[in-house]
Amino acid sequence: MNKNKITLSLTAALALGMSTNALAAGFQLAEYSATGLGRAFAGEAAMADNASAQFRNPAMLTYLEGTQVSAGAIYVDPNIDVKGDVQVNGHTIDQTEARNIAHSAVIPNFYISRQLNDKATLGLAFGTNFGMRTDLGSQFSGSIFGNQAEVHTVEINPNLGYKINDQFSVGAGVRYIMAKGHFGAALPSTLPKAIAGQLPPAYQYMYNKGLAGKNLKYMEGEDNAWGWQAGAAWQINPTNRIGVSYHSAVDLNLSGHASGLAYKDQTLSGSLPLELPASAEIASFHQLNDKWAVHASVNWTDWSSFEKLEANIPAMGGNDLIKQENWKDNYRFAIGTTYQVNEKLALRSGIAYDTAAVDEAHRTQTIPETDRTWLSLGAGYQWSKNLTLDAGLTYVYAKKAHLNETDGKINAIASGVLEQPTQLSFAGTTSGDVWLAGVQASYRF
Repeated sequence: MNKNKITLSLTAALALGMSTNALAAGFQLAEYSATGLGRAFAGEAAMADNASAQFRNPAMLTYLEGTQVSAGAIYVDPNIDVKGDVQVNGHTIDQTEARNIAHSAVIPNFYISRQLNDKATLGLAFGTNFGMRTDLGSQFSGSIFGNQAEVHTVEINPNLGYKINDQFSVGAGVRYIMAKGHFGAALPSTLPKAIAGQLPPAYQYMYNKGLAGKNLKYMEGEDNAWGWQAGAAWQINPTNRIGVSYHSAVDLNLSGHASGLAYKDQTLSGSLPLELPASAEIASFHQLNDKWAVHASVNWTDWSSFEKLEANIPAMGGNDLIKQENWKDNYRFAIGTTYQVNEKLALRSGIAYDTAAVDEAHRTQTIPETDRTWLSLGAGYQWSKNLTLDAGLTYVYAKKAHLNETDGKINAIASGVLEQPTQLSFAGTTSGDVWLAGVQASYRF
């Protein structure tokens, strides 16, 4: 596998907002286990249901006995639409819409933990914190602002949990992240000639040459990077617990190639610095009685570190500003319950609220970030002494949001194509929802 093969894997990750705008903030994924899915991932840093607990807080490994293995998958079915008006010099020339732009996906996971002694427990996690796939198509008249994106990440995460005493535990681990993706922006393929004639001269020229639907810019590639995580847990008493965790920022230096009409149909080498943001969580677990438990959490992600996408393409004179993003920090609030029906069956529920990582003034069609509300139900069934099966179902509603693309934003996408003082823009809205369904099996040796 070629380690360095992208100029814009991050921009790919950004359009991830199209799918994850209803999953987690920005291009972040929360879907690491079906167990947590059933309670809207409320209280995760203080929960220790199975080996998957280490992915959110490695200190929770100390609550797992013997050797445990957990594996599962979550199916994500997003329904995200974008619609609005394409304008030239302030005059609407076309109304356009792209439906179901975010692709469905299956997010797998695998975890294992092994208790070394009454103090230390080792763990190994395979999961993901980032990923998406979107496609607006070239028939979408705003495709020059971005029309396709895909990013996949796989995280390998060895951890160690250590029990200081009956009240306090700590844990830490390293994160090895493998990422690949692509990003594209295209000349619209469906504009009638009457509309195409109102476009800037450079675009009229391309239409006359039969280049409608061709890529203006297309970038793809992959890269690997290291990060770390740490956590702690405080067992206040037998029925109350608090957990905290922190995931470091991860610096990627993506390099690879770009092509398209904006680059005169050449294939050019380049690079793009990308920082995956740091995040933290504080969570609590409270066993109210033999039947009921309540758990809650607050999450923070340092999205304010994401100011812009700027590639370095030497053949184009150095820095090539793709988009100015100007994001802000994101917060997530969740509360859930667990009801133990009997020795074998447990029922779960949860509600969560994600705040958008971008203000309306900076929202774009490739990252239509907006507030999200989660409603979740789940269940766990102890099939045998050693085997437990879990399932979760979640509906995520994404708040309808306005977005506005201007030529100032597109200049980075269509540099060398758009001619000033023509002003090209897209004004519209994004809306949608997402269904998530997950299953998981956990075995204790």
